[in-house]
Amino acid sequence: MTVVNQAGHGKAFDFAVLEARPAMQRSLAAVFAAHSRRWTAHRTAESYWFHLVVFGRFLSELEDPPEDLDSLTATMLRRWRARNIGSNNGRYAIQRTRTLLRRDPRLAAGPVAEELARRVPGRTPSKQSYEEDERERVILAARSQFRAALMRIRDNTLLLERWRAGDLADRSREGKLGRILDHVARTGDVPRHVMPSGQEHVTNRRLLGGASPEHTWGRLFPTRSELTALAVLLTDRFGWNLSCYDRLPTPTTAPSAAEATAVTYQVQVEKRRAGGGRWFSTENITDSGADSPGRLITQALEATAHARTLAAVLAPGTDLLMTARTGRLWRDHQEMDRPRPVGPLVFGISGNDASYWATLHKLGGSPFQRTRRTTVTREGRPLQHTRGTHESVYVLPDQRVQRASQAVFEDGAQEALAKTRETAFAGRLADTPAPSHQQTATADCEDETSSPWPGPDGGCAADFLLCLGCTNAHVHPGHHPRLAHLRQQVESLRSALPEHSWDQGWRNHYLRLDDLRDKVGPAAWNAALTRVSDTDRTVVDLLLKKDLTS
Repeated sequence: MTVVNQAGHGKAFDFAVLEARPAMQRSLAAVFAAHSRRWTAHRTAESYWFHLVVFGRFLSELEDPPEDLDSLTATMLRRWRARNIGSNNGRYAIQRTRTLLRRDPRLAAGPVAEELARRVPGRTPSKQSYEEDERERVILAARSQFRAALMRIRDNTLLLERWRAGDLADRSREGKLGRILDHVARTGDVPRHVMPSGQEHVTNRRLLGGASPEHTWGRLFPTRSELTALAVLLTDRFGWNLSCYDRLPTPTTAPSAAEATAVTYQVQVEKRRAGGGRWFSTENITDSGADSPGRLITQALEATAHARTLAAVLAPGTDLLMTARTGRLWRDHQEMDRPRPVGPLVFGISGNDASYWATLHKLGGSPFQRTRRTTVTREGRPLQHTRGTHESVYVLPDQRVQRASQAVFEDGAQEALAKTRETAFAGRLADTPAPSHQQTATADCEDETSSPWPGPDGGCAADFLLCLGCTNAHVHPGHHPRLAHLRQQVESLRSALPEHSWDQGWRNHYLRLDDLRDKVGPAAWNAALTRVSDTDRTVVDLLLKKDLTS
């Protein structure tokens, strides 16, 4: 069967090569076809196809391979699950194959359907955000390479503009270079001649200073590696996915309110996984100075200006920002999901471009996923993805975020501990009163001279209600009736006072009494309520009126 992508290119998949019985091949082709109706990319089809090939091989290796899908058993699927459940790639394989198998109506019920319905754990993100020194290394490499390209293109563009304006003498060195640059801008290459041996050579090699891209067509066009460096910088700044660059339209400009020197770009970012109707979002990015986000967009437009102009001439209607000149004109373009080359020009950033760039700069691997993660966690908000994805995929698994959060968690725990101590009973429970202790309205005091709230004369200046928050307090069963009655009366004030007044004046005392009740035990506490005396009621009444404070 053939899968046609969004660009109209077809890719064939031959199910006869699957290591499975003929009936099984036909059934797998049927579920593949049924599920492919909404696919718009060959990459999606290739992913499902790869896992079907592996699944077919697994079935063929069984002692008694099934003839067709209706011969599948739950035991076979459990073996398939056990083989794959332990790794990210394996879990992905289970998810892909069961999605297709559930398309077959013969597997809609029974033990096999139950096995297919079993939850598959999500993949654990294997990439982490960059540490600061790692990020600096990546960004320094990208910035240095892109800036060199920008300066080279800028200088040659100025020379070309002077030649086109007639400011250069035809026979001067600059005039000759200007004529060559005009040829480069119109054709994408410098003039060349063919030697008797059949080899091509740069015609003005000595004048140009060499035959390398930087001395020839690279004077006006960025190379694929330089375009990759630009993409790294854009990902670091805006958190865009690598796939966005393949079809990123040239940004348009909009007026900037109250900013005569600023320009605001409207950038259309593609996000296919968002689903139909939500593929594109528009971001407004302003260039208001050297350090503003939009300055990188301005530089990107400048560096790709000649490439985009030539692309529009060679293929009218083409208007993609990420356009580069390739030196590999002979190489066949295999990735049919990406824009096709136009003459010597290519668009976007391929996975091979990213890998080559990382190798060139001696990095551990493609920088895009880790750079995007770094940007997302730095910004602290979703960028082209949902809040759930932001939390579960980017924030929670990230080790750098976890380390940075430790201090926040510690501060929160310390604050919670301090609050708990403010509202907890800090004294001791006793079975009987001690003759040496001084009686107060709410407890017995062991030593008022060591009070946490000392008075001017050296004694204790605390309100009697604060006694229960002091380590010198001792509470024995003789106190329980009065304290139980006090808690009951403080709780009744809650309905009589405005909420903020009760919170400010009584909440901490109530919570402290609540904590004391838990320590005494609800049964003993409730029993104490039956023994409340008139004296207890009088004292509690004075405490509530704040007439008995010290």
